[in-house]
Amino acid sequence: MSVYTTEITSDQIPSDNPIHQRLLKAYHVAAPMISGDLLELGCGEGRGVELLMPKASSYLGLDKIEEVVQKLSEKHPEAQFESSVFPPIKLPDNSFDTVVSFQVIEHIKQDEEFLKEIHRILKPGGKALISTPNIKMTLSRNPWHIREYTAEELEALAGKYFDHVDMKGIAGNEKVMQYHEQNRESVQKIMKYDVLNLQYRLPAAILRKPYEILNRRNRNKLKDQADELVLSIGQDDYFLNEKSEQNLDLFCILTK
Repeated sequence: MSVYTTEITSDQIPSDNPIHQRLLKAYHVAAPMISGDLLELGCGEGRGVELLMPKASSYLGLDKIEEVVQKLSEKHPEAQFESSVFPPIKLPDNSFDTVVSFQVIEHIKQDEEFLKEIHRILKPGGKALISTPNIKMTLSRNPWHIREYTAEELEALAGKYFDHVDMKGIAGNEKVMQYHEQNRESVQKIMKYDVLNLQYRLPAAILRKPYEILNRRNRNKLKDQADELVLSIGQDDYFLNEKSEQNLDLFCILTK
């Protein structure tokens, strides 16, 4: 598939490998928790479809990008994919045993309604698995994100609608953190020119194009400087961790 920017991480572009593996880890973690009828909200390029689908009685993936939905429908005729913008989620109450939504909630303006809708469509006892970047580990503003969360913020938000909220996270080993530190240092070199702190003052729409250019350039630079490190990172270098400010992503398990 071809809908790749630095915001839609590629499984084919070598410099994206550390981020791809990090995102893939969430699906490996989720797979044993999947049961019954499964809904994936924001299935994207289908990074985790082949991991999740065998665990479910049925699979429905929703995404706003029609091109993605069409290609996934052709690739996985045994599953169902639909183009949809949410919230609201145009599906019946109590209709899914499991809902998965990875790296999506940070893009949604109406995040409370999003979680409320997930609760509504889950069957009693059903589980929702949510991942999103941990703002404590974010290196710069991402203009594609409406907001990012601390673990405590997401816990409090989800707790308005779910009786049981289990906050964990996706963390990395020494190899991953070596890459993260190199990335941090490289980003800081770029940000030293932002003396007016424009990344936090300008509208997101204005920042998206320069963000994309600089982010891609930075990832390519990191690969050129540490090719072996970048290419050697795999999903086994990431792990599900207890709640910690050092987690790269938040991983929230919600039970209705």
